[in-house]
Amino acid sequence: MNTEKPLSTADLARAAEAPRPEQRVKRDPPLDQVDIRGAQEAPAPAGNSHTRLFGDRDAADLRKKWSDIQTGFVDEPRKAVENADALVADVMKRLAEGFTAERSGLEKQWDRGDTVTTEDLRVALQRYRSFFDRLLAA
Repeated sequence: MNTEKPLSTADLARAAEAPRPEQRVKRDPPLDQVDIRGAQEAPAPAGNSHTRLFGDRDAADLRKKWSDIQTGFVDEPRKAVENADALVADVMKRLAEGFTAERSGLEKQWDRGDTVTTEDLRVALQRYRSFFDRLLAA
C-alpha cells in the first residue's frame, strides 16, 4: 500500500525555492533511464503556433482524470479540490521533467564535444517560447 503523500502545488513552490540545478552538483540519470513520455513534443495541430506538450494518449488520460475529479466534487468537494491540486502538481512536474531532460540532453552533447546544430537549438527555443507564452496568457 502506498502511504506516500501526493505531490501538491505547495510542494512544487517550495522546491522552486531550493537551489537551482546549476548551483548544486548534478546527478541526472542517463537519458536512456529518464521517462519523459508524457512531456515529449508532439506535432502542433495545423494553424496552431503552440507546440503540444503532451501526446494524444497522455492528454486524453489527463482530461479523463480531470473529468473524474469534477464528477467527484458533488459528493466530496474537499477531496475533489485536493485531487485537483495533486493533478495540477503532477502535470507541472511532468512538464518540468520534460524540459529538464531536453536541456540535459543538449548539455551532455556539449560536454562530450558533440556538435549541437542550430536547428536543435531553434526547436528547443521554440518549445520554450511556446510554453512561456501560454504561461503568461493563463
